[in-house]
Amino acid sequence: MLLAGAGSVSATASDEARAAMAQLDAANRQLEAAQGARDRVAALTETVKAFEQGLAAIRAGLRSALQQEETLTRRLNAKEAEVASLLGVLQVMGQSAEQQILLHPDGPMGTARSGMILTEITPVLQAEVDVLRRDLEDVENLRILQQDAAARLRDGLTEVQEARATLAQAIADRTPLPKRFTADPVKTAVLIGAAETLDAFASGVAEIAVDEVALQLPTARRLLGMLKDPVRGTLLRAFEEADAAGVTRPGMILATRPRALVTSPAAATVRYQGPLLDYGNVMILEPAQELLVVLAGLSEVYVLTGDVVQTGAPLGLMGSGADGAGTDRSETLYIEVRQSGEPVDPAPWFETARE
Repeated sequence: MLLAGAGSVSATASDEARAAMAQLDAANRQLEAAQGARDRVAALTETVKAFEQGLAAIRAGLRSALQQEETLTRRLNAKEAEVASLLGVLQVMGQSAEQQILLHPDGPMGTARSGMILTEITPVLQAEVDVLRRDLEDVENLRILQQDAAARLRDGLTEVQEARATLAQAIADRTPLPKRFTADPVKTAVLIGAAETLDAFASGVAEIAVDEVALQLPTARRLLGMLKDPVRGTLLRAFEEADAAGVTRPGMILATRPRALVTSPAAATVRYQGPLLDYGNVMILEPAQELLVVLAGLSEVYVLTGDVVQTGAPLGLMGSGADGAGTDRSETLYIEVRQSGEPVDPAPWFETARE
């Protein structure tokens, strides 16, 4: 047989791409609804996350459709000789009985025998033709679907930019977040100047607080495996995994898309937010007793040192870059978890897996 079963595979790719486009449409409707929500920041945060999820799904759908098209095309090309032979047989079958009599060396008796044989194999040949026709149609449909999905992806990229801008405006318009303490600028500057490592800075970060309000924090053990992923991304380097230069860091690095939204992995106090050493913009969160979560790599930030944030609250955006239909993840978020002053492997603390 030629390409049996290929149609169901392409149907799966089509279903995935169409479902992804539906996700983006739903996110767009969610954006409209969020404009009038009571808590616009929370609603818009979920909207941006919905757009990012939909965009990721449509990229995956596009890749799947392209792969299936390539698979079908390769299989059709591989069967080119068989297809040519099949077409030749069909052409002979289409000739008139008189032509068959003239062509067959045994005359009418030979033609009769050939007719009986052809009668037996005609259903098989017809099945081959039907499979071929369906697969050619599948290739064409997948190409059309890719064009539609690519257009929807372009629209989605514009829509998510609008959602991010609307979220930023809603954050600017909101009432200030609750404050647990005020950061002493002198103590902060002294600590930054004296700290030669992130470890040294994190160990002394509590010293910058002034007029701190006591809070009953959960124990660190209660949050093990319960932290939410702060951003959509792929694991680039794990805890203490060496990079190309052989450098290791006591945290994990996620590769993210440009302008990806970063949210709080738990209800926490922002112990510090600002530039630090060679880590760029650093944010240190305190979600539990003797537990700190360090995030480094954000470009825009929505919170200040001393703020108290809820789980899933928007913290900021990753840097800008060329976003599009490809798989480029040009931005990196460094995540470090420190328990009782010591860095530990962050992976077990988060409840969901990387993309």
